[in-house]
Amino acid sequence: MRIVGGNLALDFVNTRSGPPDGPPDDDILHRYDDVIAWARWIGLLTDTAAAQLRRQGQADAIAAQAAYRRALDVRDRLDELFRSVATGHTPTGRLLAAFRDDAAEALAHAEIRADDGGFRWHWADHRDLRQPLWPIVHTAATLLTTGPLDRLKGCAGCRFLFLDESKNRSRRWCSMEDCGTAAKIHRYVARRASARARTAAS
Repeated sequence: MRIVGGNLALDFVNTRSGPPDGPPDDDILHRYDDVIAWARWIGLLTDTAAAQLRRQGQADAIAAQAAYRRALDVRDRLDELFRSVATGHTPTGRLLAAFRDDAAEALAHAEIRADDGGFRWHWADHRDLRQPLWPIVHTAATLLTTGPLDRLKGCAGCRFLFLDESKNRSRRWCSMEDCGTAAKIHRYVARRASARARTAAS
């Protein structure tokens, strides 16, 4: 799983892959356990918290399915929201209202804790299967309201979103090791084919 978004909310959106235009064609989240596994992989949950949520999900399959559906709904909204911004469009009022409700729910379950001379938001209720979603939504709200939205881009080779932190803001790919390399190979093959065609015609 590539972590290339530069932001927790964007990395959550990027759990689906596919071409830059059109619908996604692959998804790593197939059930609630996958949501927990991803949250643990990205550092959102500790091993202990992940194990606790996994046990609760196994003990209550209906609640786990509801939490999984909720995760997909939130991801759909974040995808639509940030893809609109990345392409220079203003999100609809309907979408912003739904996202406001997501953000309000996240804050309703948060605590403010002293941390290293400052304060930070904290989510520690591992009895609620929706808990991994709350810091994701809060991160999304922070990005939407404080930016840097001018650095939000969509990859030219796939549907991933990312924050362009390059000095001249010229980044086009989610990752040079993947989409960037694929584009270079494509251009190389095209140049070779063009050269062969010119040689054959002369």
